[in-house]
Amino acid sequence: MNRILLGNRNSLSRLDAISLGNSKISQNYYHTKSINSISFNAFRSTQAPIHKTRYYQFQNLFKKSYAKVPDSEKNDTNNPYSHTLKLPKTDFPLRANAAQREKQFRSNISDKLYEWQLKNNTGDLFVLHDGPPYANGDLHIGHFLNKTLKDIINRYQILKGKRVKYVPGWDCHGLPIEVKALEKIKTNKEKRDPKTVRKYAEKLARSTVEKQKRDFKEWAIIGDWDNAYKTLDVDFEIRELNVFREIMKKGLIFRKNSPVYWSPSSKTALAESELEYDDSFISKSVYVKYEAEKQMNEKFGIPSSEKLYFLIWTTTPWTLPANRGISVNPEMEYIVLGVKNNNETIEHYVVAKELHHKIKEIAGENCFITSNQTLKGKNLDQASYKGIFSDESYSVLLADYVSAATGTGLVHTAPGHGKDDYELCSSLGMDPYSPVDENGNFTDSAGEFLSGKFVLGEGNETVINHLRETGFLFHFHDYKHSYPLDWRTKKPIIQRSTPQWFIDISNIKNDVLESLKKVNTVPESSRRRLVSFVKSRTQWCISRQRPWGTPIPALFEEGTDEPLMTLESVDYIIEKMKEFNGSSAWWNLEAEELLAPKYRNNGKKYYKRYDTMDVWFDSGTSWTLFPEKIGIKNNDGKFVADVYLEGSDQHRGWFQSSLITSNAIQGVAPYKTLYTHGFLLDENGIKMSKSIGNTVQPSEVINGSNANGNKKPGYGVDVLRLWVGMHDSSSDMQIGPQIISNVSQTMRKIRGTFRFLLSNLNDFGEDKLVPYDNLLPIDKFALDELYKTINSIEKSFDEFMFYQGTHSMIIFINTFLSSLYFDTIKDRLYADHPTSNSRLSAQTTCHHILRNLVTAISPITPHFSQEVFEFYKPHFKEFSEEFSIFTSKFNNTMKEWDNFAISEEWTFLKNIRNVTNQAIEQLRQQKIIGSSLDTVLEIYVEKESSTEKALMNNEKYLDNFFIVSGVKLLDKNSLNSTPVYGIAYSEFQNNKDQCVVIAKKSSMHKCPRCWKLASQSNNQLCHRCETVVAV
Repeated sequence: MNRILLGNRNSLSRLDAISLGNSKISQNYYHTKSINSISFNAFRSTQAPIHKTRYYQFQNLFKKSYAKVPDSEKNDTNNPYSHTLKLPKTDFPLRANAAQREKQFRSNISDKLYEWQLKNNTGDLFVLHDGPPYANGDLHIGHFLNKTLKDIINRYQILKGKRVKYVPGWDCHGLPIEVKALEKIKTNKEKRDPKTVRKYAEKLARSTVEKQKRDFKEWAIIGDWDNAYKTLDVDFEIRELNVFREIMKKGLIFRKNSPVYWSPSSKTALAESELEYDDSFISKSVYVKYEAEKQMNEKFGIPSSEKLYFLIWTTTPWTLPANRGISVNPEMEYIVLGVKNNNETIEHYVVAKELHHKIKEIAGENCFITSNQTLKGKNLDQASYKGIFSDESYSVLLADYVSAATGTGLVHTAPGHGKDDYELCSSLGMDPYSPVDENGNFTDSAGEFLSGKFVLGEGNETVINHLRETGFLFHFHDYKHSYPLDWRTKKPIIQRSTPQWFIDISNIKNDVLESLKKVNTVPESSRRRLVSFVKSRTQWCISRQRPWGTPIPALFEEGTDEPLMTLESVDYIIEKMKEFNGSSAWWNLEAEELLAPKYRNNGKKYYKRYDTMDVWFDSGTSWTLFPEKIGIKNNDGKFVADVYLEGSDQHRGWFQSSLITSNAIQGVAPYKTLYTHGFLLDENGIKMSKSIGNTVQPSEVINGSNANGNKKPGYGVDVLRLWVGMHDSSSDMQIGPQIISNVSQTMRKIRGTFRFLLSNLNDFGEDKLVPYDNLLPIDKFALDELYKTINSIEKSFDEFMFYQGTHSMIIFINTFLSSLYFDTIKDRLYADHPTSNSRLSAQTTCHHILRNLVTAISPITPHFSQEVFEFYKPHFKEFSEEFSIFTSKFNNTMKEWDNFAISEEWTFLKNIRNVTNQAIEQLRQQKIIGSSLDTVLEIYVEKESSTEKALMNNEKYLDNFFIVSGVKLLDKNSLNSTPVYGIAYSEFQNNKDQCVVIAKKSSMHKCPRCWKLASQSNNQLCHRCETVVAV
């Protein structure tokens, strides 16, 4: 058997040294405590939340310090009384060797457990609906954070008696998978048609799903893995199309030619949620002058012989060939600036009065106000000007959105390249014009000199050169601003007018916002973010121009290009997809085969297009799984999950798309609680990036080797899970080698705590449990502290504040168990009679501590908790039939443990203990004593005071509590105030009560069995040990 030591080096007893001598731990060193300067007593008394506390503050609670054991005390195996001591024994290993040993516990905490809890738990059904990760590439640390948080919630709910249904999912359509498929096709030199692309994409997605699934299961993520959902599955696609049908039936689906975010690098439309922004993007900005028709000269009092221009500013010169108007604010004031040219002629420019000083800065000293006439924008309505890239004339338009924030107060308006421009021009009956193709190149309609040129490159430069050559360029400069990028390719996007399918959000927006009021959001601040995104949307572009996806079920009439999308036609297409293996039918069948019989003899011919659904529409309909795969349905027939949990980027993505589709169909949000976690940063607070090499791979942390084969320690899964549990996941989290190493030290301390408990319960069983009323007062105090801790953890976990619960546990382990309670019970555990009430009382308390702590930490560290459970369950018949720690209940405390009187009295005594330690330390500094057991205390108290009452009530327990060899309580009036060498004084003040503690070296002899200085003569046993040995 291995021997255990855990405690304070300054209270080293002979029992500790004997235990150490028989231990497999190094005989030269033993662990001691190190107390952080942070006061956790305040936290214990107030239970205030710890906000964004970096884990290293708590890590200071777990630093190790070492003290050399004197050679004379290294081994005491020859001591004649060793066999009479009940020293701690356990085979529970000190070192976890987690990377190898965790696997042996996985079945009982995962697959086997999942089936068991569905059949045996009797509580309500609990559903955390899995937001599908993308089936592309290897898993990263962000996946680990996300899945572990979900797993912690699910395991906690199992312990609460709920029947947990967790069906993992994968998002399998979309461009990243398609791009990899295209690379494979290129390598194999096959034809690049939609059918081939889809074949390779599906194969890639399915193989990635299987690989990621294996990794998730290695992380001990509990769930229904055999029935995981995938957005490429036929049943999923059919449910998605049925959602589309119902939204269409309500009149919320429409098609129009309007500007959408377009990615030239991906050759498809993008939703706003698929954009990233580069805050340091550099654009070529230009000031361009458009010549006004002559009637404007008269309005501003400018001679008709002189030219008057409308001056605009834009950061997208490439859109100027699509110019169809200039917008002004109807209430803004406009004036005319004159600029004298080198030939002494004057050109006049209409600009906003509020911005004219900026134009003067650009033009220099030759710029001046040439007219006293000031006109409001509404007086410029429909004023004409000449086009630059065409021979047409266009008009000034009124728009409230024009501001004086930048530019000139006149806005170049191209309805084919901007949403505001489109809405304005559409209201005036103007069609969008966009001479740009899917590759981002100018079309022939832009002019021969522009045709085929990339608008964000050569095309942009050509437009600027044309302006310069024709004399319409007033000024240009580089402009740094925020610009949208394709979130997948990281390349800039454009706005381009194309025919697309949309969902009308404006008609359901109020219902969506109203449903959010009933959702619990964690953190609460995330509600504002989601509300803001919903409020900003009026429509959702749901069509994409890529083959790898679920097709939009619309046929088009030849000649007119009018779409055929009726309930009959959509229903028929859905039935065909059911019959012919899902969405592949769209590519494998001819248009005639997909045409509903009703339309076959109407004299019209129809063709297919290859528009597919936005992937956010795919995943946003995943709530339709609930009745079929999960089996939940509210009393009102609505399908609502208990929790959705994802990163903060999903406010623009899955959270929102699910919210919109669910409201459109069933009028409610699809979730009761919305949990948002933050992003991951490295140890320096820098965003993780492969390019700078600061990423963390879960497999390397867990298994202990990296891609280059360099050896690194393998920490196992639970250390990484503990990192998740220790951090406030609602904000951004840091991780790196040092942080992981420190978390490992914390895990080692936790393991040592449980090893101490197991080692002192090796001869304990349910037949030895001491009733609460017969427990010693300090043991009742320990149970009171345990009761508060477990209930605090439970409250934190109920509120999804896992880091608060984890920190409460860590604080209890360090500041109460290791620093106080364990030290005070060692003497009873080791040296009292094995069947004495005092020893059994301590063991009963240790049992309750172990029983509750191992369950409380199990959602965070399931492998470790199962290991502890398997070591301990042979001692109790109630566990004999149980196979998993998770078949227990979470909170095993009893109400009677909540003992205010005991807590008040022993908290008071704990404060006195701090004073006695100060006095003992003075003696140690003077080298009068070696350990605290060399000491006796005299405590002088006022008669009939509350201090005297507390001490008198517990007098016979004080020597063990203060870890000394004796304590005397004396009348304060008998205190001799004359200083005496070899005696240490310390005072304690409690309200009006005052006591004085005197510490001095005991005059008694050391007991050879327990090492207390409590024997009458040398080598003689103390009275307690004499009694125990005699039995």
